[in-house]
Amino acid sequence: METTRRPFQGVLNILSFNRHFYIIGIGILALITVSHKLFEWSDLLYWIIIAAFLYGLIMPLIVSAYVYDFSGYYDFQWLKDCSIVESKVKKILNINAGFDETSYIIKDNFPKADLKVFDFYDAQRHTEPAIVRARKVSIVYPDTQQMQSNSMPLPDQSVDLIFLLSAVHEIRSNEEKVLFLKECHRLCKPDGKIIMVEHLQDFPNFLAFSVGFTHFFSKAVWKNAFSHAGFASFKEVKFTPFMSIFICTP
Repeated sequence: METTRRPFQGVLNILSFNRHFYIIGIGILALITVSHKLFEWSDLLYWIIIAAFLYGLIMPLIVSAYVYDFSGYYDFQWLKDCSIVESKVKKILNINAGFDETSYIIKDNFPKADLKVFDFYDAQRHTEPAIVRARKVSIVYPDTQQMQSNSMPLPDQSVDLIFLLSAVHEIRSNEEKVLFLKECHRLCKPDGKIIMVEHLQDFPNFLAFSVGFTHFFSKAVWKNAFSHAGFASFKEVKFTPFMSIFICTP
């Protein structure tokens, strides 16, 4: 299966999946411009507001291009920082919310391992318009299984490696996150690992996404969730200023 990404695919994804934000933003800009012409209020205030709106619309696209199109994220070179011994990895899970750009890449990196893919999307709980649109264009890895976020039909301590790549923030409830991670903990072998990649609710992502950074969770929230799920270690490796790789062990 071909896994080569198109130029600027990350930016195009952001525009496509979040187009409602951009339509609303452009509409507000138009209203502000009309209001300025009609009521002749301060030019300085007008340009400050326009600059702020343009920043909020354009900066997420610049950062997304950097992270998803130019940083090498989809080359998976960052796996070298995760201390994974390929020969010891026999069974892998890749768990997503129905938008899967990574399963074929994972299989290319671990050709001898048994890879299973699960989709935890629940239309009643995970209601973000962006993820609904993303699911419609996602490549579906063969035999991808639908799952409840707190239940996977696999035996205890049967998995070497679980990938959670830019997906688990779609679980908005902290209680549901903990139950999901407890299920991951149940499946991990004693020497297994969770590899989670996420944007964080932190200052660099505030600069990148402005109020949109509230869609992510802080490092403290993730650390607390993994701790309550029973994980013994929680290590962070930065991948660009805007993304974190978390390596967690039972």
